[in-house]
Amino acid sequence: MNLALLPDGDFLSDHRVRLTGRRLEHLKTVLRANAGDRIPVGRVNGLIGEGHIRTLTDTEAELDVTLHRKPPAPLPLTLVLAMPRPKMFRRVLQTCASLGVKDLWLINSYKVEKSFWQTPWLGDEALQENLTLGLEQAMDTVMPRVHIRKLFKPFVEDELPGLVSGRTALVAHPGTDQPCPTHVADPTVLCIGPEGGFTDYEVGKLVEAGCQGVHLGLRILRVETAVPVLISRLFDLCI
Repeated sequence: MNLALLPDGDFLSDHRVRLTGRRLEHLKTVLRANAGDRIPVGRVNGLIGEGHIRTLTDTEAELDVTLHRKPPAPLPLTLVLAMPRPKMFRRVLQTCASLGVKDLWLINSYKVEKSFWQTPWLGDEALQENLTLGLEQAMDTVMPRVHIRKLFKPFVEDELPGLVSGRTALVAHPGTDQPCPTHVADPTVLCIGPEGGFTDYEVGKLVEAGCQGVHLGLRILRVETAVPVLISRLFDLCI
């Protein structure tokens, strides 16, 4: 926790907050903080600043906060991601939030098993928890938006053309002719498939919607590796 992220419910007044639960435990056992110490804090979807610990007990901490700095700039990216395996989904969510992705679409694909959509990590509280962990790691405050689409064809035919309109639109797929571009500054849509990749039919539908196929070379990467590699290759803002 490089920054304590503060939702509105933490605020007792404009400049006083109360921390409990995970963040309190982190203060005590990891930071080994004491009353009088100062820590980085940020308000959800707001400014970043400093928290001055006034009281620290076994059940809560109260801090005076001063918020004065804007969070890092978001990436100009809409990420369309085939639903990952649940065991890596949490890590992918946290990575996306850490890198500055603010618009994430989780979609179905032929190689996405139906059981993936049953994971409890798709619940609102679990999504919020993992996105929060990613933001705290990167010292960011702007909460990403997550959209869930369990039907591939309706999404690609009805919604994706509107998302890609006026933007650079890419689908990462091994075997395509064009390497993934670098130093992109324009608004971009990036589609990443599941383990094993999109099917040829799915790639064709994505291309019909306006996406261009790109590759990362001969190596085949796991989704949790491909996501940060592709994003960091595209954008200078995340490094």
